[in-house]
Amino acid sequence: MGVTYGEWEASVPEDIKADTLWKIRAYKLGLFLSDLVWTDADVLLANRKTISVADQLVRAAGKISACVAEGYSRDTGKARAIFYEYAMGSAREARDWYYKARRTYDAKVVKHRMDLATQIIKLTLKMTSVERRSNRRASG
Repeated sequence: MGVTYGEWEASVPEDIKADTLWKIRAYKLGLFLSDLVWTDADVLLANRKTISVADQLVRAAGKISACVAEGYSRDTGKARAIFYEYAMGSAREARDWYYKARRTYDAKVVKHRMDLATQIIKLTLKMTSVERRSNRRASG
């Protein structure tokens, strides 16, 4: 199944971990999934039938943490919510692509990746809901 979350987290550069964004679990899980996809895509690229799936999967997974990061940097709850929704959509898309590619991977790998995506979906759903109700502006 590859690297564990703990091993991966230990390898993340301090510049990233020192940012306040690092406290957002959906960001961490999205970044982790993106790193896993980077390796998983090699399997898809080896088969002509799944080359386009690799591209879609890399793009979807890569957008998750990027959208959380961009949303976190916005100054209103409404603006943050928009990007958290984008992250949620990308997590759903990544989960969808893993399901479509399930015949290519061991069932444990597919379940692990889909579970990660589902965790991110739940987190970003909650984050979006909180931010939609928020009128606060970001501080500093």
